[in-house]
Amino acid sequence: MSLHLQRAMDQLRKEVLSLCALVEEQVEGAVRALMERDAQLAGAIEARDSEIDHREVDIEEECLKILALYQPVAIDLRFVVSVLKMNNDLERIGDLAVNIAHKAATFANQPPLQIAFDLPDMWVRTRSMLRDSIEALVNRDAELAHSVCIRDDEVDQFKHHIRRRAEEMMIAEPTRMPALLTLLAVSRNLERIADHATNVAEDVLYMVRGRIVRHSPVD
Repeated sequence: MSLHLQRAMDQLRKEVLSLCALVEEQVEGAVRALMERDAQLAGAIEARDSEIDHREVDIEEECLKILALYQPVAIDLRFVVSVLKMNNDLERIGDLAVNIAHKAATFANQPPLQIAFDLPDMWVRTRSMLRDSIEALVNRDAELAHSVCIRDDEVDQFKHHIRRRAEEMMIAEPTRMPALLTLLAVSRNLERIADHATNVAEDVLYMVRGRIVRHSPVD
């Protein structure tokens, strides 16, 4: 690898990790705003979304420049291709964080409602998947990436359980419907975040092993 390519790859890696940290911070803040009914924090999360958008564009341009100028091969090529793909997933996670923040602002202005189902537990699982997919990227850890893919079904099950429980509560307490619909929307956003974390993990598997696992059954 030439010195110029090495420097470009190192810079790209730093930019991706910085975006990962920002995206994780956005999701953490959005969920905290919901749990704590903090409309001010929710507004701050929404206002910061443009920073993620700008970083996504910068990373895409950097990837294209590396491909055009240095024509990397083998694992270096797979890394750049993987970054191009996961860059979009990270931006979408940022958008979903904004969706949750918007719902959090709405929830904060509704009558108090105890979250009587597994939304906090669903968030714990989703956060674990997001963090582990990023750690797998940092350490090029195929085993950790594989474990993220396996856990996606658990989050799907949480979403189905929450939907059933919310529907039961709507029937029992119709006046709570607006708040319950808000929480139901948040559960869908969390499920989508888990999906994108899985996509990142699949890209890590491609980067490390050179094998496309998308649409393949998970062992």
